[in-house]
Amino acid sequence: MRIEEIRIEDLHTEEFVERKVREISSAVGSGLAINALSGGVDSSAVTMLGHRALGERLKTYFIENGLMRHGEPQKVVSLFEGLGVPAEIVDAKEQFFEALKDLTDPEEKREAITQTFYRDVFGQLVRESGARYLLQGTNYTDVEETVAGIKRQHNILEQLGIDTEEQYGYTVIEPVIQLRKTAIREVAKALGLPEEIYNRPPFPGPALAARVIGEVTQERVEIVRNATRIVEEELCETETFQYLAILHEDRVTGMREGKREYGFQVEVRCWDSKDAITGSPTRLRYDVLDKLAERITNEVPGVVSVTYNITPKPPSTIEAI
Repeated sequence: MRIEEIRIEDLHTEEFVERKVREISSAVGSGLAINALSGGVDSSAVTMLGHRALGERLKTYFIENGLMRHGEPQKVVSLFEGLGVPAEIVDAKEQFFEALKDLTDPEEKREAITQTFYRDVFGQLVRESGARYLLQGTNYTDVEETVAGIKRQHNILEQLGIDTEEQYGYTVIEPVIQLRKTAIREVAKALGLPEEIYNRPPFPGPALAARVIGEVTQERVEIVRNATRIVEEELCETETFQYLAILHEDRVTGMREGKREYGFQVEVRCWDSKDAITGSPTRLRYDVLDKLAERITNEVPGVVSVTYNITPKPPSTIEAI
């Protein structure tokens, strides 16, 4: 299925919102839909579009997969409840970590996350609720990178020939699939979402699993979660496109109190980009890098090395996995 991009210069936000509300309402009819909310700008915009179209016939869920940032589920659900959109947290941590056990290949990890989300978690929610539709925030870059073979995004299904009705028992609705991130931000703003949502840096669908090189365990996720918190605290005023922490697989040699310590290595990435198609590493001041290294090695147990990515996209990518 070919998707025609709506470029930001051609986007008329109010018209787009009205059209998508009509399309969602027409597709769902008098039935129910469930909605996948993660707190990113894509899923948040879709949540508001779905709420406008369906009201109480939209059941919004935040899937707690154990891979999110500190306090993310509670914070996001509270924010949307303040906007008049009720949301429920679904605890699926055990299912995701069991699916990821012993996997190290990036594509195998993404496939495990895809199947756990769509077959196990959402499949069960659909059966329990009687809904026949799932709303999600797939964007144009997700499709582009997956179809081009650069990186399989976990939310790309129909474009890979997956019949969701046949495999999972529901139809997926993707209202912002024609837009890139910058255009979705404009739509989110027009929908009345707060700046902390519409200007939020991108966060991957597989969450922190996309930032753990090697096997994704609870221990390793906790390391990258703590490093992520520090990176976001230190770089939130930089006005860059995205910043993140990555946990490398092998332990490296370090020193503490004059003794050798085999510990973890964290890589920091910070990007200047407009649309995620290309990107340049932000030229952060050395004192900023120094502070990051000091905090991460002192505050995250077991980390002895912090590096900074200086390779542009391409040949690098914004996320490591």
